[in-house]
Amino acid sequence: MSIRIAFVSLGCDKNLVDSEVMLGLLQKSGFALISDESQADVIVVNTCCFIQDAKEESIENILEMAQYKKTGHCKALIVTGCMAERYKEEILAEIPEVDGVVGTTGYEGIVEVVEEILKGKKIQKFADINIKIKEDYQRVLSTAGYFAYLKIAEGCDNKCTYCIIPQLRGSYRSRSIESLIKEAKALVNQGVKELILVAQDTTRYGIDLYGEKRLPQLLRELCKIEGLKWIRLLYCYPEEITDELIDVIAEEEKVCSYLDMPIQHANTSILKRMGRRSTREDLIHLINKLRKRIPDICLRTTLIVGFPGETDAEYEDLVQFVKEMKFDRLGVFTYSKEEGTAAAKMKGHISKKTKELRKDKIMKLQQSICEEKSAQCIGKTLEVIIDGKLPEENVYCGRTYRDAPEIDGMVFVNSDEELLSGDFIKVFIASANEYDLIGRIVDESGE
Repeated sequence: MSIRIAFVSLGCDKNLVDSEVMLGLLQKSGFALISDESQADVIVVNTCCFIQDAKEESIENILEMAQYKKTGHCKALIVTGCMAERYKEEILAEIPEVDGVVGTTGYEGIVEVVEEILKGKKIQKFADINIKIKEDYQRVLSTAGYFAYLKIAEGCDNKCTYCIIPQLRGSYRSRSIESLIKEAKALVNQGVKELILVAQDTTRYGIDLYGEKRLPQLLRELCKIEGLKWIRLLYCYPEEITDELIDVIAEEEKVCSYLDMPIQHANTSILKRMGRRSTREDLIHLINKLRKRIPDICLRTTLIVGFPGETDAEYEDLVQFVKEMKFDRLGVFTYSKEEGTAAAKMKGHISKKTKELRKDKIMKLQQSICEEKSAQCIGKTLEVIIDGKLPEENVYCGRTYRDAPEIDGMVFVNSDEELLSGDFIKVFIASANEYDLIGRIVDESGE
């Protein structure tokens, strides 16, 4: 009987791609992949530690999986990813149930790690944090099968003062256009219809390999792939969004009019202390340009409130910006003090209570903006990709081009005919709430 392996993948979608690569390596070596941790001989927890909450979630999951050494079949517990990279010594010392720790660039050795642990050894597997990315892995998709993430680069060269990622993931390293097109074609051949491009900063793609930003060229090449319907961009730094990139989004039908653009703040003084290169005026200019050039664009962003020294006036400047800019999608994080970052040493750290109040105020404001934006969709007919069915309600759920999977809203639709996940349908939007739309299928005659 094959050794059974289960994965718990935490954190961002970039981490999920690493999990899928490890799954592919293990499957190719003859291991059986299962989803039930209680039945697994080997459990791998691919961790995140970007902020304190992510760190705590990772620890909770490791401890929960450790219980299967007593109550399940687990013979080997392995911790991989960002937390493994950051706390390589502490994890093995403080959680004795853990048998192996694998860093962010050590995961290509996952098969050897599993084999050695099953022989009774404790293993640490780490490589140079700036190691060149291998480009020929076969992934095992853990998404629904009709959408997949395409990780176009690893690491980060942005020096944001609050962020630990460059210390855990290394400098920015792009994959070649050729390898990405090859992988994208393979994914489409497996049934993928929506590709979601991810990296720590997608907009810098190619600068290390080609001496210039090549995201526009990559997008145009991806658009040539037959069978691929949507291409979605995440993690686009506003400082790196060029006119050429805007033109590609405007001109290429397959590239969704959707841009995830984490600005983090809008007060110029805070942005400077964060190590960002934009000013408030730069952001306003860019947003207005995007909306003028791509009238139907859906803009998503994330903000950090409670950065060290953030005054009431600087915070209110951000609130006013959110009111004026009316982002279609917006998430808010409270500042997390991360050891080893420049911001952690700054003066004026803000209480948890104040940070939470500031977050709640913006989220409440954004809720009303989302309600207004959703209402504007009523009466329109939109293309929707089906994600699945809620059997108890007999309702299908899906997404428009305005919605990335698992982070944005949904469209709910009744249908007498059976729909499959990954199907594209036309939906007339009849009603809406703050985040979701409700509609009915429009047949080919338009009724």
